[in-house]
Amino acid sequence: MSATPFWLAGRAATGDDEIVVTHPWDGREVGRAAVPTEAQVEEAVAAAHAVRKKAAALPLHVRAEALAHVARRLEERKEEIARLITAENGKPLLWARGEVGRAVSVFRFAAEEARRWSGSALRLDTDPAAEGRLAYVARAPHGPVLAITPFNFPLNLTAHKVAPAIAVGAPVVVKPAPKTPLSALLLGELLAETDLPEGMFSVLPVPNDRASALTEDPRLPIVSFTGSGPVGYAIRDSVPGKHVVLELGGNAAAVVCPDADLDWAAQRTALFSNYQAGQSCIAVQRVYVVGDEAYEKFVPKLVAAVEGLVTGDPWDDRTQVGPLIGQDAAERVEDWVNRSGGTVLTGGKRDGASYAPTVLTDVPETAEVSCEEVFGPVLLVEKAADVDAAFARVNDSKFGLQAGVFTRSLDVAFKAQRELEVGGVIVGDVPSYRADQMPYGGVKQSGVGREGVASTMADYTYEKVMVLTGLQL
Repeated sequence: MSATPFWLAGRAATGDDEIVVTHPWDGREVGRAAVPTEAQVEEAVAAAHAVRKKAAALPLHVRAEALAHVARRLEERKEEIARLITAENGKPLLWARGEVGRAVSVFRFAAEEARRWSGSALRLDTDPAAEGRLAYVARAPHGPVLAITPFNFPLNLTAHKVAPAIAVGAPVVVKPAPKTPLSALLLGELLAETDLPEGMFSVLPVPNDRASALTEDPRLPIVSFTGSGPVGYAIRDSVPGKHVVLELGGNAAAVVCPDADLDWAAQRTALFSNYQAGQSCIAVQRVYVVGDEAYEKFVPKLVAAVEGLVTGDPWDDRTQVGPLIGQDAAERVEDWVNRSGGTVLTGGKRDGASYAPTVLTDVPETAEVSCEEVFGPVLLVEKAADVDAAFARVNDSKFGLQAGVFTRSLDVAFKAQRELEVGGVIVGDVPSYRADQMPYGGVKQSGVGREGVASTMADYTYEKVMVLTGLQL
């Protein structure tokens, strides 16, 4: 099997080494990715640095049309790309198709935002000393962006970093996860079809142990990282002078109130604790049910909904839960569950890289499956005396990405908005909901900065003020 070339300053290239990509479901080889040499990495970074001024000066219509082209091409090739995601990541086609659809939207949103990317005027003569003065406030890119992307959404989380960079006129160097480089390389193929200048983008599938050469390079002043907390904070600490955006882990919680539709809450919680095999930062990991009566009614519904999920071969259109990214990941989840001290209501069994959707109760708060990010198809359900107690349990975490609150009460909804220590509160649904245009990110150890196209564009840029003097306003 020949290696897929990487993208060096917009051109296809090969190196001296390859990454073999295997399918998590059965371990077979599904592709190879060429790995750049150190000299080629240097060439890519130098090209991004060299083109930065030209990129910042690109007319908005050029940026917007490039982004719109990628959106169109993703749509045209959506089934092929979905199958590529399933091949390298193992997620069922159901979710892979959804990921492609979301990436289409991200590039479309970015094209729209690029056309609106404009400065603002501010009259300064509100004070007598500033008569005849007008401020024009624009935003300028910090410079080239280093985008480090994870394995769980190999296309869409790459899109969330690349599309806003192009929209603001910033070159971007992508380092995809070594386990799933093929989706990012295909995205590079589509970018190469545009009229973007040489050096505007590179996709470099280098091993993780070579990433420091990129993160520490002063010519890449923005580092946007999605992945584990220890790695993210190590990057931030190693480059104190850079602007670092971190989208890190979570252990997302949902609160089920007595006034909620318990059938809906059970179905949504069951599905979205296990979608992507639980390998999502906002997969439901903890559920707190308010009151004895609601708890007794909800738990059997939840267990039945989990047991009703279709698990198995990710190539089957009916499959909802497939394998984890590899057997080592499934073995870790198995170990955490076995050591949790909780009661297994369903699941709790591993088969190779797959782990059965699992519901636990009576889990000590200090157990890893409770206080860490399990990143697998495991769900804890516990009873809370009242809403205050449930919210306290949600907040008793070092993470704070998103939370879900199933309620019909506006008072409870706004109480959740006020009191929950998270970046997003989803009322009437699971914390796993994310619209790609909304601000998305966490607090505490869930990261710094925000994604969502417009939010990322702001994060990649700084305000630059010009004051005009001697005007008749």
